Amino acid sequence: MSEALKELGEHISDSCADMVKSFHVKHGELTLLAERDSILRLSKFLKDDNQCVFETLIDICGVDYPEHSQRFEVVYHFLSMRLNQRIRVKVSTDESAAVPSLTGLHPSADWFEREAFDMYGIRFAGHPDMRRILTDYGFEGYPLRKDFPLTGYTEVRYDDLEKRVVYEPVSLVQEYRNFDFLSPWEGMTKDLPGDEKAEKEADNG
Repeated sequence: MSEALKELGEHISDSCADMVKSFHVKHGELTLLAERDSILRLSKFLKDDNQCVFETLIDICGVDYPEHSQRFEVVYHFLSMRLNQRIRVKVSTDESAAVPSLTGLHPSADWFEREAFDMYGIRFAGHPDMRRILTDYGFEGYPLRKDFPLTGYTEVRYDDLEKRVVYEPVSLVQEYRNFDFLSPWEGMTKDLPGDEKAEKEADNG
């Protein structure tokens, strides 16, 4: 299987030399690293070529690497039901550069691209309805970015006195999600509520 995927990767890379930066086969999966502005042409080739026939777009998702100059990766997964093969395509972009939309070629890209926009702020040029799809009206920020605080920016609650839902700013205790895997609690401090009791018991003992 790996050899067949390697041959497929070489075929695509040779046929689309100006669109594909590189490819690799790992864990029995073929991954292409593609030029951002060529993703639409590359997807059309993958769909129409007789050795590919990737006619089904399974998923589009985003990945955030804040330390990179192009902080986002857009990851596409395609399926060829005729040849029983899958392929992954990745492109890199930043906060300002839009990625060409695949909605004209794969209508299923519509909600996938809207989700990537809603969660990461990744924009897709040529999308017919580029608006949020999962978050509430007026939502601020992009929840799956690494610099989005776990508490969010706004608290939503029902106010019994005003008889309506109210939005209030949240007091943030962190700027980045730096996971140290030591504690599940956000804003953990050295001294926890109740520690003073343990100290008093130790003094009395």
